[in-house]
Amino acid sequence: MALEEDGPDLTSLGIFPAGEQASAHIVAKQETMVIGLPLIDLVLSVAGMPPDCWTAEAEEGSVVPSGTVVARLSGHTMQLLKVERIILNLMTHLSGVGNLTRQYLHELEGTGVRLLDTRKTLPGFRHLEKYAVRVAGGVNHRMNLWEMLMVKDNHIDAAGSITRAVASLREHFHPCPPIEVECRGVAEVREAVACRPARILLDNMGCAELRDALPLIPAGIEAEISGGVSLGNIRELALACTERPADFISVGRLTHSAPSADFSMRMERRP
Repeated sequence: MALEEDGPDLTSLGIFPAGEQASAHIVAKQETMVIGLPLIDLVLSVAGMPPDCWTAEAEEGSVVPSGTVVARLSGHTMQLLKVERIILNLMTHLSGVGNLTRQYLHELEGTGVRLLDTRKTLPGFRHLEKYAVRVAGGVNHRMNLWEMLMVKDNHIDAAGSITRAVASLREHFHPCPPIEVECRGVAEVREAVACRPARILLDNMGCAELRDALPLIPAGIEAEISGGVSLGNIRELALACTERPADFISVGRLTHSAPSADFSMRMERRP
C-alpha cells in the first residue's frame, strides 16, 4: 500500500537510466533504539528487489549512538530511491515507540510494576507498534477485542451496573474468558471486587484515590492503573500504595504519541 501511495518516481525516472546500480546506507542521526530492520526484507520483496541486496549493521532492538550505520543496501538506483521513504517511515516510527517505552520503563525501575501498552494504535499498525513495545521491554495488553473481556465505562453505563454487565458475560460465554473491569472510583472498585474479575483497571485515579482503592483489591485479582499517566507521574503512581502495589500501568502514549526517531538513508556518491 505504501508503494502504491507514492506512485511512480518521476524525478528518478528523469535522472537515472534503467538498470543503473548504486549503494546506500541507513544511518541513525540520534542515539536511538533500532527497531524495524526485519521489515526491510518485506519492503524490498514487495518492490521486486532480491533479499541479498541489503545487510544489517546493527542488532534489532539494540541502542546505537548518533552516526551509527544500521543497514547497507545496493541495487538499481531507482529502486533504492523508491523504497527509501517507506523503510525510513517504518523504522523512525517503530524505533520512536521503542525509545518512549524505554523511558517509561526507566521510570518504573525497582517498582515491580509492569508497563502495558493499549489499543490506542494507528489503524493497520497495531501488530507493528505492539511489536516495538515488546522489543523495548514492555508488555502487550490485549491485541484485539476478543483476547479479553473488558468492561469499560460505556458498557457499565449502558448495562446499568458492573454487577449486571459481568453477570451477562458469564451467562453468555461458557467457559467465560478472563474479564477486566474498568473502575472510575472507590465505590465501583468495591462492586467490581465482589464480582471477582481477573483484573480491575483503576481509571484516571490520582495517588490519594489509589491509596484508597488498591488495598480493596485482594490477591488473585490483578490491579492495573491507567489514564493520565505521563513520564512525570508514572513513578509516583506506581509507588502510591506500597502495601498493595499495582501489577500493571498501561500507557496509551507509548503508541499514539511517540516522537519519531531520526534516521536517514544516504546514497553513496559516484566517483
